[in-house]
Amino acid sequence: MDDYESLYERFRLDSPARFNFCRDVFDGWAEDPAKIALVWVDDDGNEVRRTFAGLKDESARLCNVLSARGVRRGDVVVVILPRLIEWWVVNLACLRMGAVVCPGTTQLKAKDIAYRLQASEAVCVIAEDGVAAEIDAVVDGCPDVGVRILVGGSRPGWETYEEIVSAADEEFETVDSAADDPAILYFTSGTTGFPKMTLHTHVSYPLGHRITGEFWLDLGPDDLHWNVSDTGWAKAAWSSLFGPWNMGAAVFVHQSPRFDPQRTLEILSCFPITTLCAAPTIYRMLILENLGRWSFHSLRHCVAAGEPLNPEVIEVWKQATGIAIRDGYGQTESVLLVGSFPGLEERPGSMGKPAPGFVVCIIDDDGNEVPDDREGDIAVRVAPERPLGLFKEYWKDPERTAATHKGDWYLTGDRATRDPDGYLWFIGRADDVILSAGYRIGPFEVESALLEHEAVAESAVVSTPDEMRGELVKAFVVLAPGHEPSDELALELQEHTKAATAPYKYPRRIEFVDELPKTVSGKIKRAVLRARERAD
Repeated sequence: MDDYESLYERFRLDSPARFNFCRDVFDGWAEDPAKIALVWVDDDGNEVRRTFAGLKDESARLCNVLSARGVRRGDVVVVILPRLIEWWVVNLACLRMGAVVCPGTTQLKAKDIAYRLQASEAVCVIAEDGVAAEIDAVVDGCPDVGVRILVGGSRPGWETYEEIVSAADEEFETVDSAADDPAILYFTSGTTGFPKMTLHTHVSYPLGHRITGEFWLDLGPDDLHWNVSDTGWAKAAWSSLFGPWNMGAAVFVHQSPRFDPQRTLEILSCFPITTLCAAPTIYRMLILENLGRWSFHSLRHCVAAGEPLNPEVIEVWKQATGIAIRDGYGQTESVLLVGSFPGLEERPGSMGKPAPGFVVCIIDDDGNEVPDDREGDIAVRVAPERPLGLFKEYWKDPERTAATHKGDWYLTGDRATRDPDGYLWFIGRADDVILSAGYRIGPFEVESALLEHEAVAESAVVSTPDEMRGELVKAFVVLAPGHEPSDELALELQEHTKAATAPYKYPRRIEFVDELPKTVSGKIKRAVLRARERAD
């Protein structure tokens, strides 16, 4: 992107009436039988390379498997897998056959899984052995789930992926899906209640992420792209699937049970990885290492997203590698909306400028654009023409969907300023959602888990600033009669929360209080507690 302003003015990404990512994009790359789509490694020294053609055939076989078991067009298939090749195959198969794929993180516990299976009315779940026990604990309460497929093992009540897929026919006619047909369902945390179901169509993510892949990730057919992201998050769809494969780039995958900064740097130095995408927390951990020990001969472009990136981190990384980390902004509900694109002047700390294809402005409470350097809501213009790359709806929740719109604008729920040169600067969430190490955590879910413990009478969960993770989850806890504050009880509540919900949500800090600030109607004033944390 040598001339951002010119490209921004002329670029359009129009939606065809009919579109299927597998037929119209992926299978085109598969015409070259030798073209690599995926390079997969693990901590035991195993390395697997898969071609576009090979993944095309395996996804077609899985389509036949699912069809034979009654999975139909429009049905929801939940996939809960770590960074295994099968995760990519399942996504392709669902798109190819017109089923709706619903990814989830392997950190989910039984209660979280039950909610997702029930709310989505999923008919099929594909998972690994480590998650299967959690699913089995709740599957009787999920009557729509008729198909369970296990990857990497065997288990009563489950069919084994390897056996049934290898025996299937690889001839399958890809569905002629309409552009607006439902395709992808991601759960994303909100301020109240359980996670929302964000529905994307066959064009909003699969085609819309061409913007992400071409302009922000800066990818082409000769690139090897590594996105350090869990498969349960929309970031994997952004940067591990649609962004790279729209551009014909190969995806690099490192499967490991935990993040190791030194191992990450070793991989970057040993493999011909050309582009890197990671959460700011990852970069903060990497720069604590002695970066001079490694050489990154192939690396040419780095990006970060998920939370604000500190300017000092950008500077240290650039001094060591010669590469600036380019920030980007978007949501589960969107593709890339704002980016520090190659060719733009670097302004460390800024998100960059609006992505081609989007009109992104800062507006006030009345829907009017605010002057430069004044804080307001980040909004995307959706009228008179809605841009390709935004979600269709919060599934089966028209009221919540309508609440994201104000006049001609879609409201992201985030706040920012714009400087006189058009660069956007992130301020924070407009609501109580916590952004910690790239995770989006709703306070309600943590508060609900805490209240299940007999010692807790009331709790309020807010974010507290943290140098490494950006924000931490902090819980203010009012104890029930007969219980006294202690370090031991705080640890017990943390372990309880880990067991009751996904471990990444647990409160890393707990403060015992006598009462919580409330409105006259009894609603907890989280904003008061959050402001106090920032002041402290």
